[in-house]
Amino acid sequence: MNNSLNIPRLFTEMRRTQKKRHPDIAQELGISEAELIAAHSGSALPDAGVSLFAVRLQPRWPELIKEVEKLGKVMALTRNEACVHEKKGVYHHGSVNGQTGLVLAGDIDLRIFYQHWHSGFAVRETLTDSVQHSLQFFDQYGVAIHKIFLQAESNLAALDGLITAFSDAGAAPLQIQPAPARSIAAMPDNFDQAAFRDAWRSLRDTHDFFSMLRQFKISRTLALREAGADYAEQLDTQVASDILLAAAQEQVPVMVFTGNHGMIQIHSGPVSKVLPAGPWINVLDASFNLHLRTDLIAEAWIVRKPTTDGLVCSLELFDVHGELICMLFGERKPGQAERCEWRGLLDQMRTEHLLCKA
Repeated sequence: MNNSLNIPRLFTEMRRTQKKRHPDIAQELGISEAELIAAHSGSALPDAGVSLFAVRLQPRWPELIKEVEKLGKVMALTRNEACVHEKKGVYHHGSVNGQTGLVLAGDIDLRIFYQHWHSGFAVRETLTDSVQHSLQFFDQYGVAIHKIFLQAESNLAALDGLITAFSDAGAAPLQIQPAPARSIAAMPDNFDQAAFRDAWRSLRDTHDFFSMLRQFKISRTLALREAGADYAEQLDTQVASDILLAAAQEQVPVMVFTGNHGMIQIHSGPVSKVLPAGPWINVLDASFNLHLRTDLIAEAWIVRKPTTDGLVCSLELFDVHGELICMLFGERKPGQAERCEWRGLLDQMRTEHLLCKA
């Protein structure tokens, strides 16, 4: 961290006069977002005029997430560089198995990978006409993994109790690692396409897909290229906006998966208010917001996976590095066949957006 900067004062100025978001302020200051928040942590309230105060939290992440249920209704936020997923609800039914956690509450539906969680803070920000309380968690590179924002109806007394129980006043100074260079994965040596396609045809659950990728040591986008047209077809990237607009118009209930290496967050249900704004396509519903940067989508694929319930089809969006941005499925539960209206919507998108082969 650049200790020569008066980070709290600079933050307050940029936040109030330029209305910049936390990640953008951190980038402009040449630090990570975790370092930006850590610069506001301490045991005393900030000086007058400084709008942010943070408390470092102990890295007892599974225990902490189970306690979030006591806060009542909150807003969960998970993002990557191209997509922000916001969902309101209660953190019911939190569980953990080793380094993997689940929250399965209906409204709040999370898959958590705690091995990537490095630091966390309770944050209080004074805005123009309100005070915003949140819990914020970051990886070893200082990049946000997950944030929880309290709402007007949330239980502030429970938040105070959580902070008391999990505050880490004696924590060592935050250490951030430099992010590794990003590169596009190469095809593995001695790749057996026939065996790979046999394995794909033999899938019986969508969750087995990740094991298959590990078995063949192949990236997701390379796998889609090798699957064959029966199982994967590339579309132009305009499909991302069009499928959300069509799902809203036809009221086709969907599942929207967005995440990063430390968290996957899922919306299940209809989308209604879908609005384009420059490079963004936005869902602005009462309990679910999505903000997707369409100009950062490098590839879009229809993907078909065999399961014991029949084919399960998705639209999957990737960035220029081959990293997954977002996945859309038709809403379904295990044991249920895929909805015909979702399959029809994907067929419509395929007709309109299938890329021509060179």
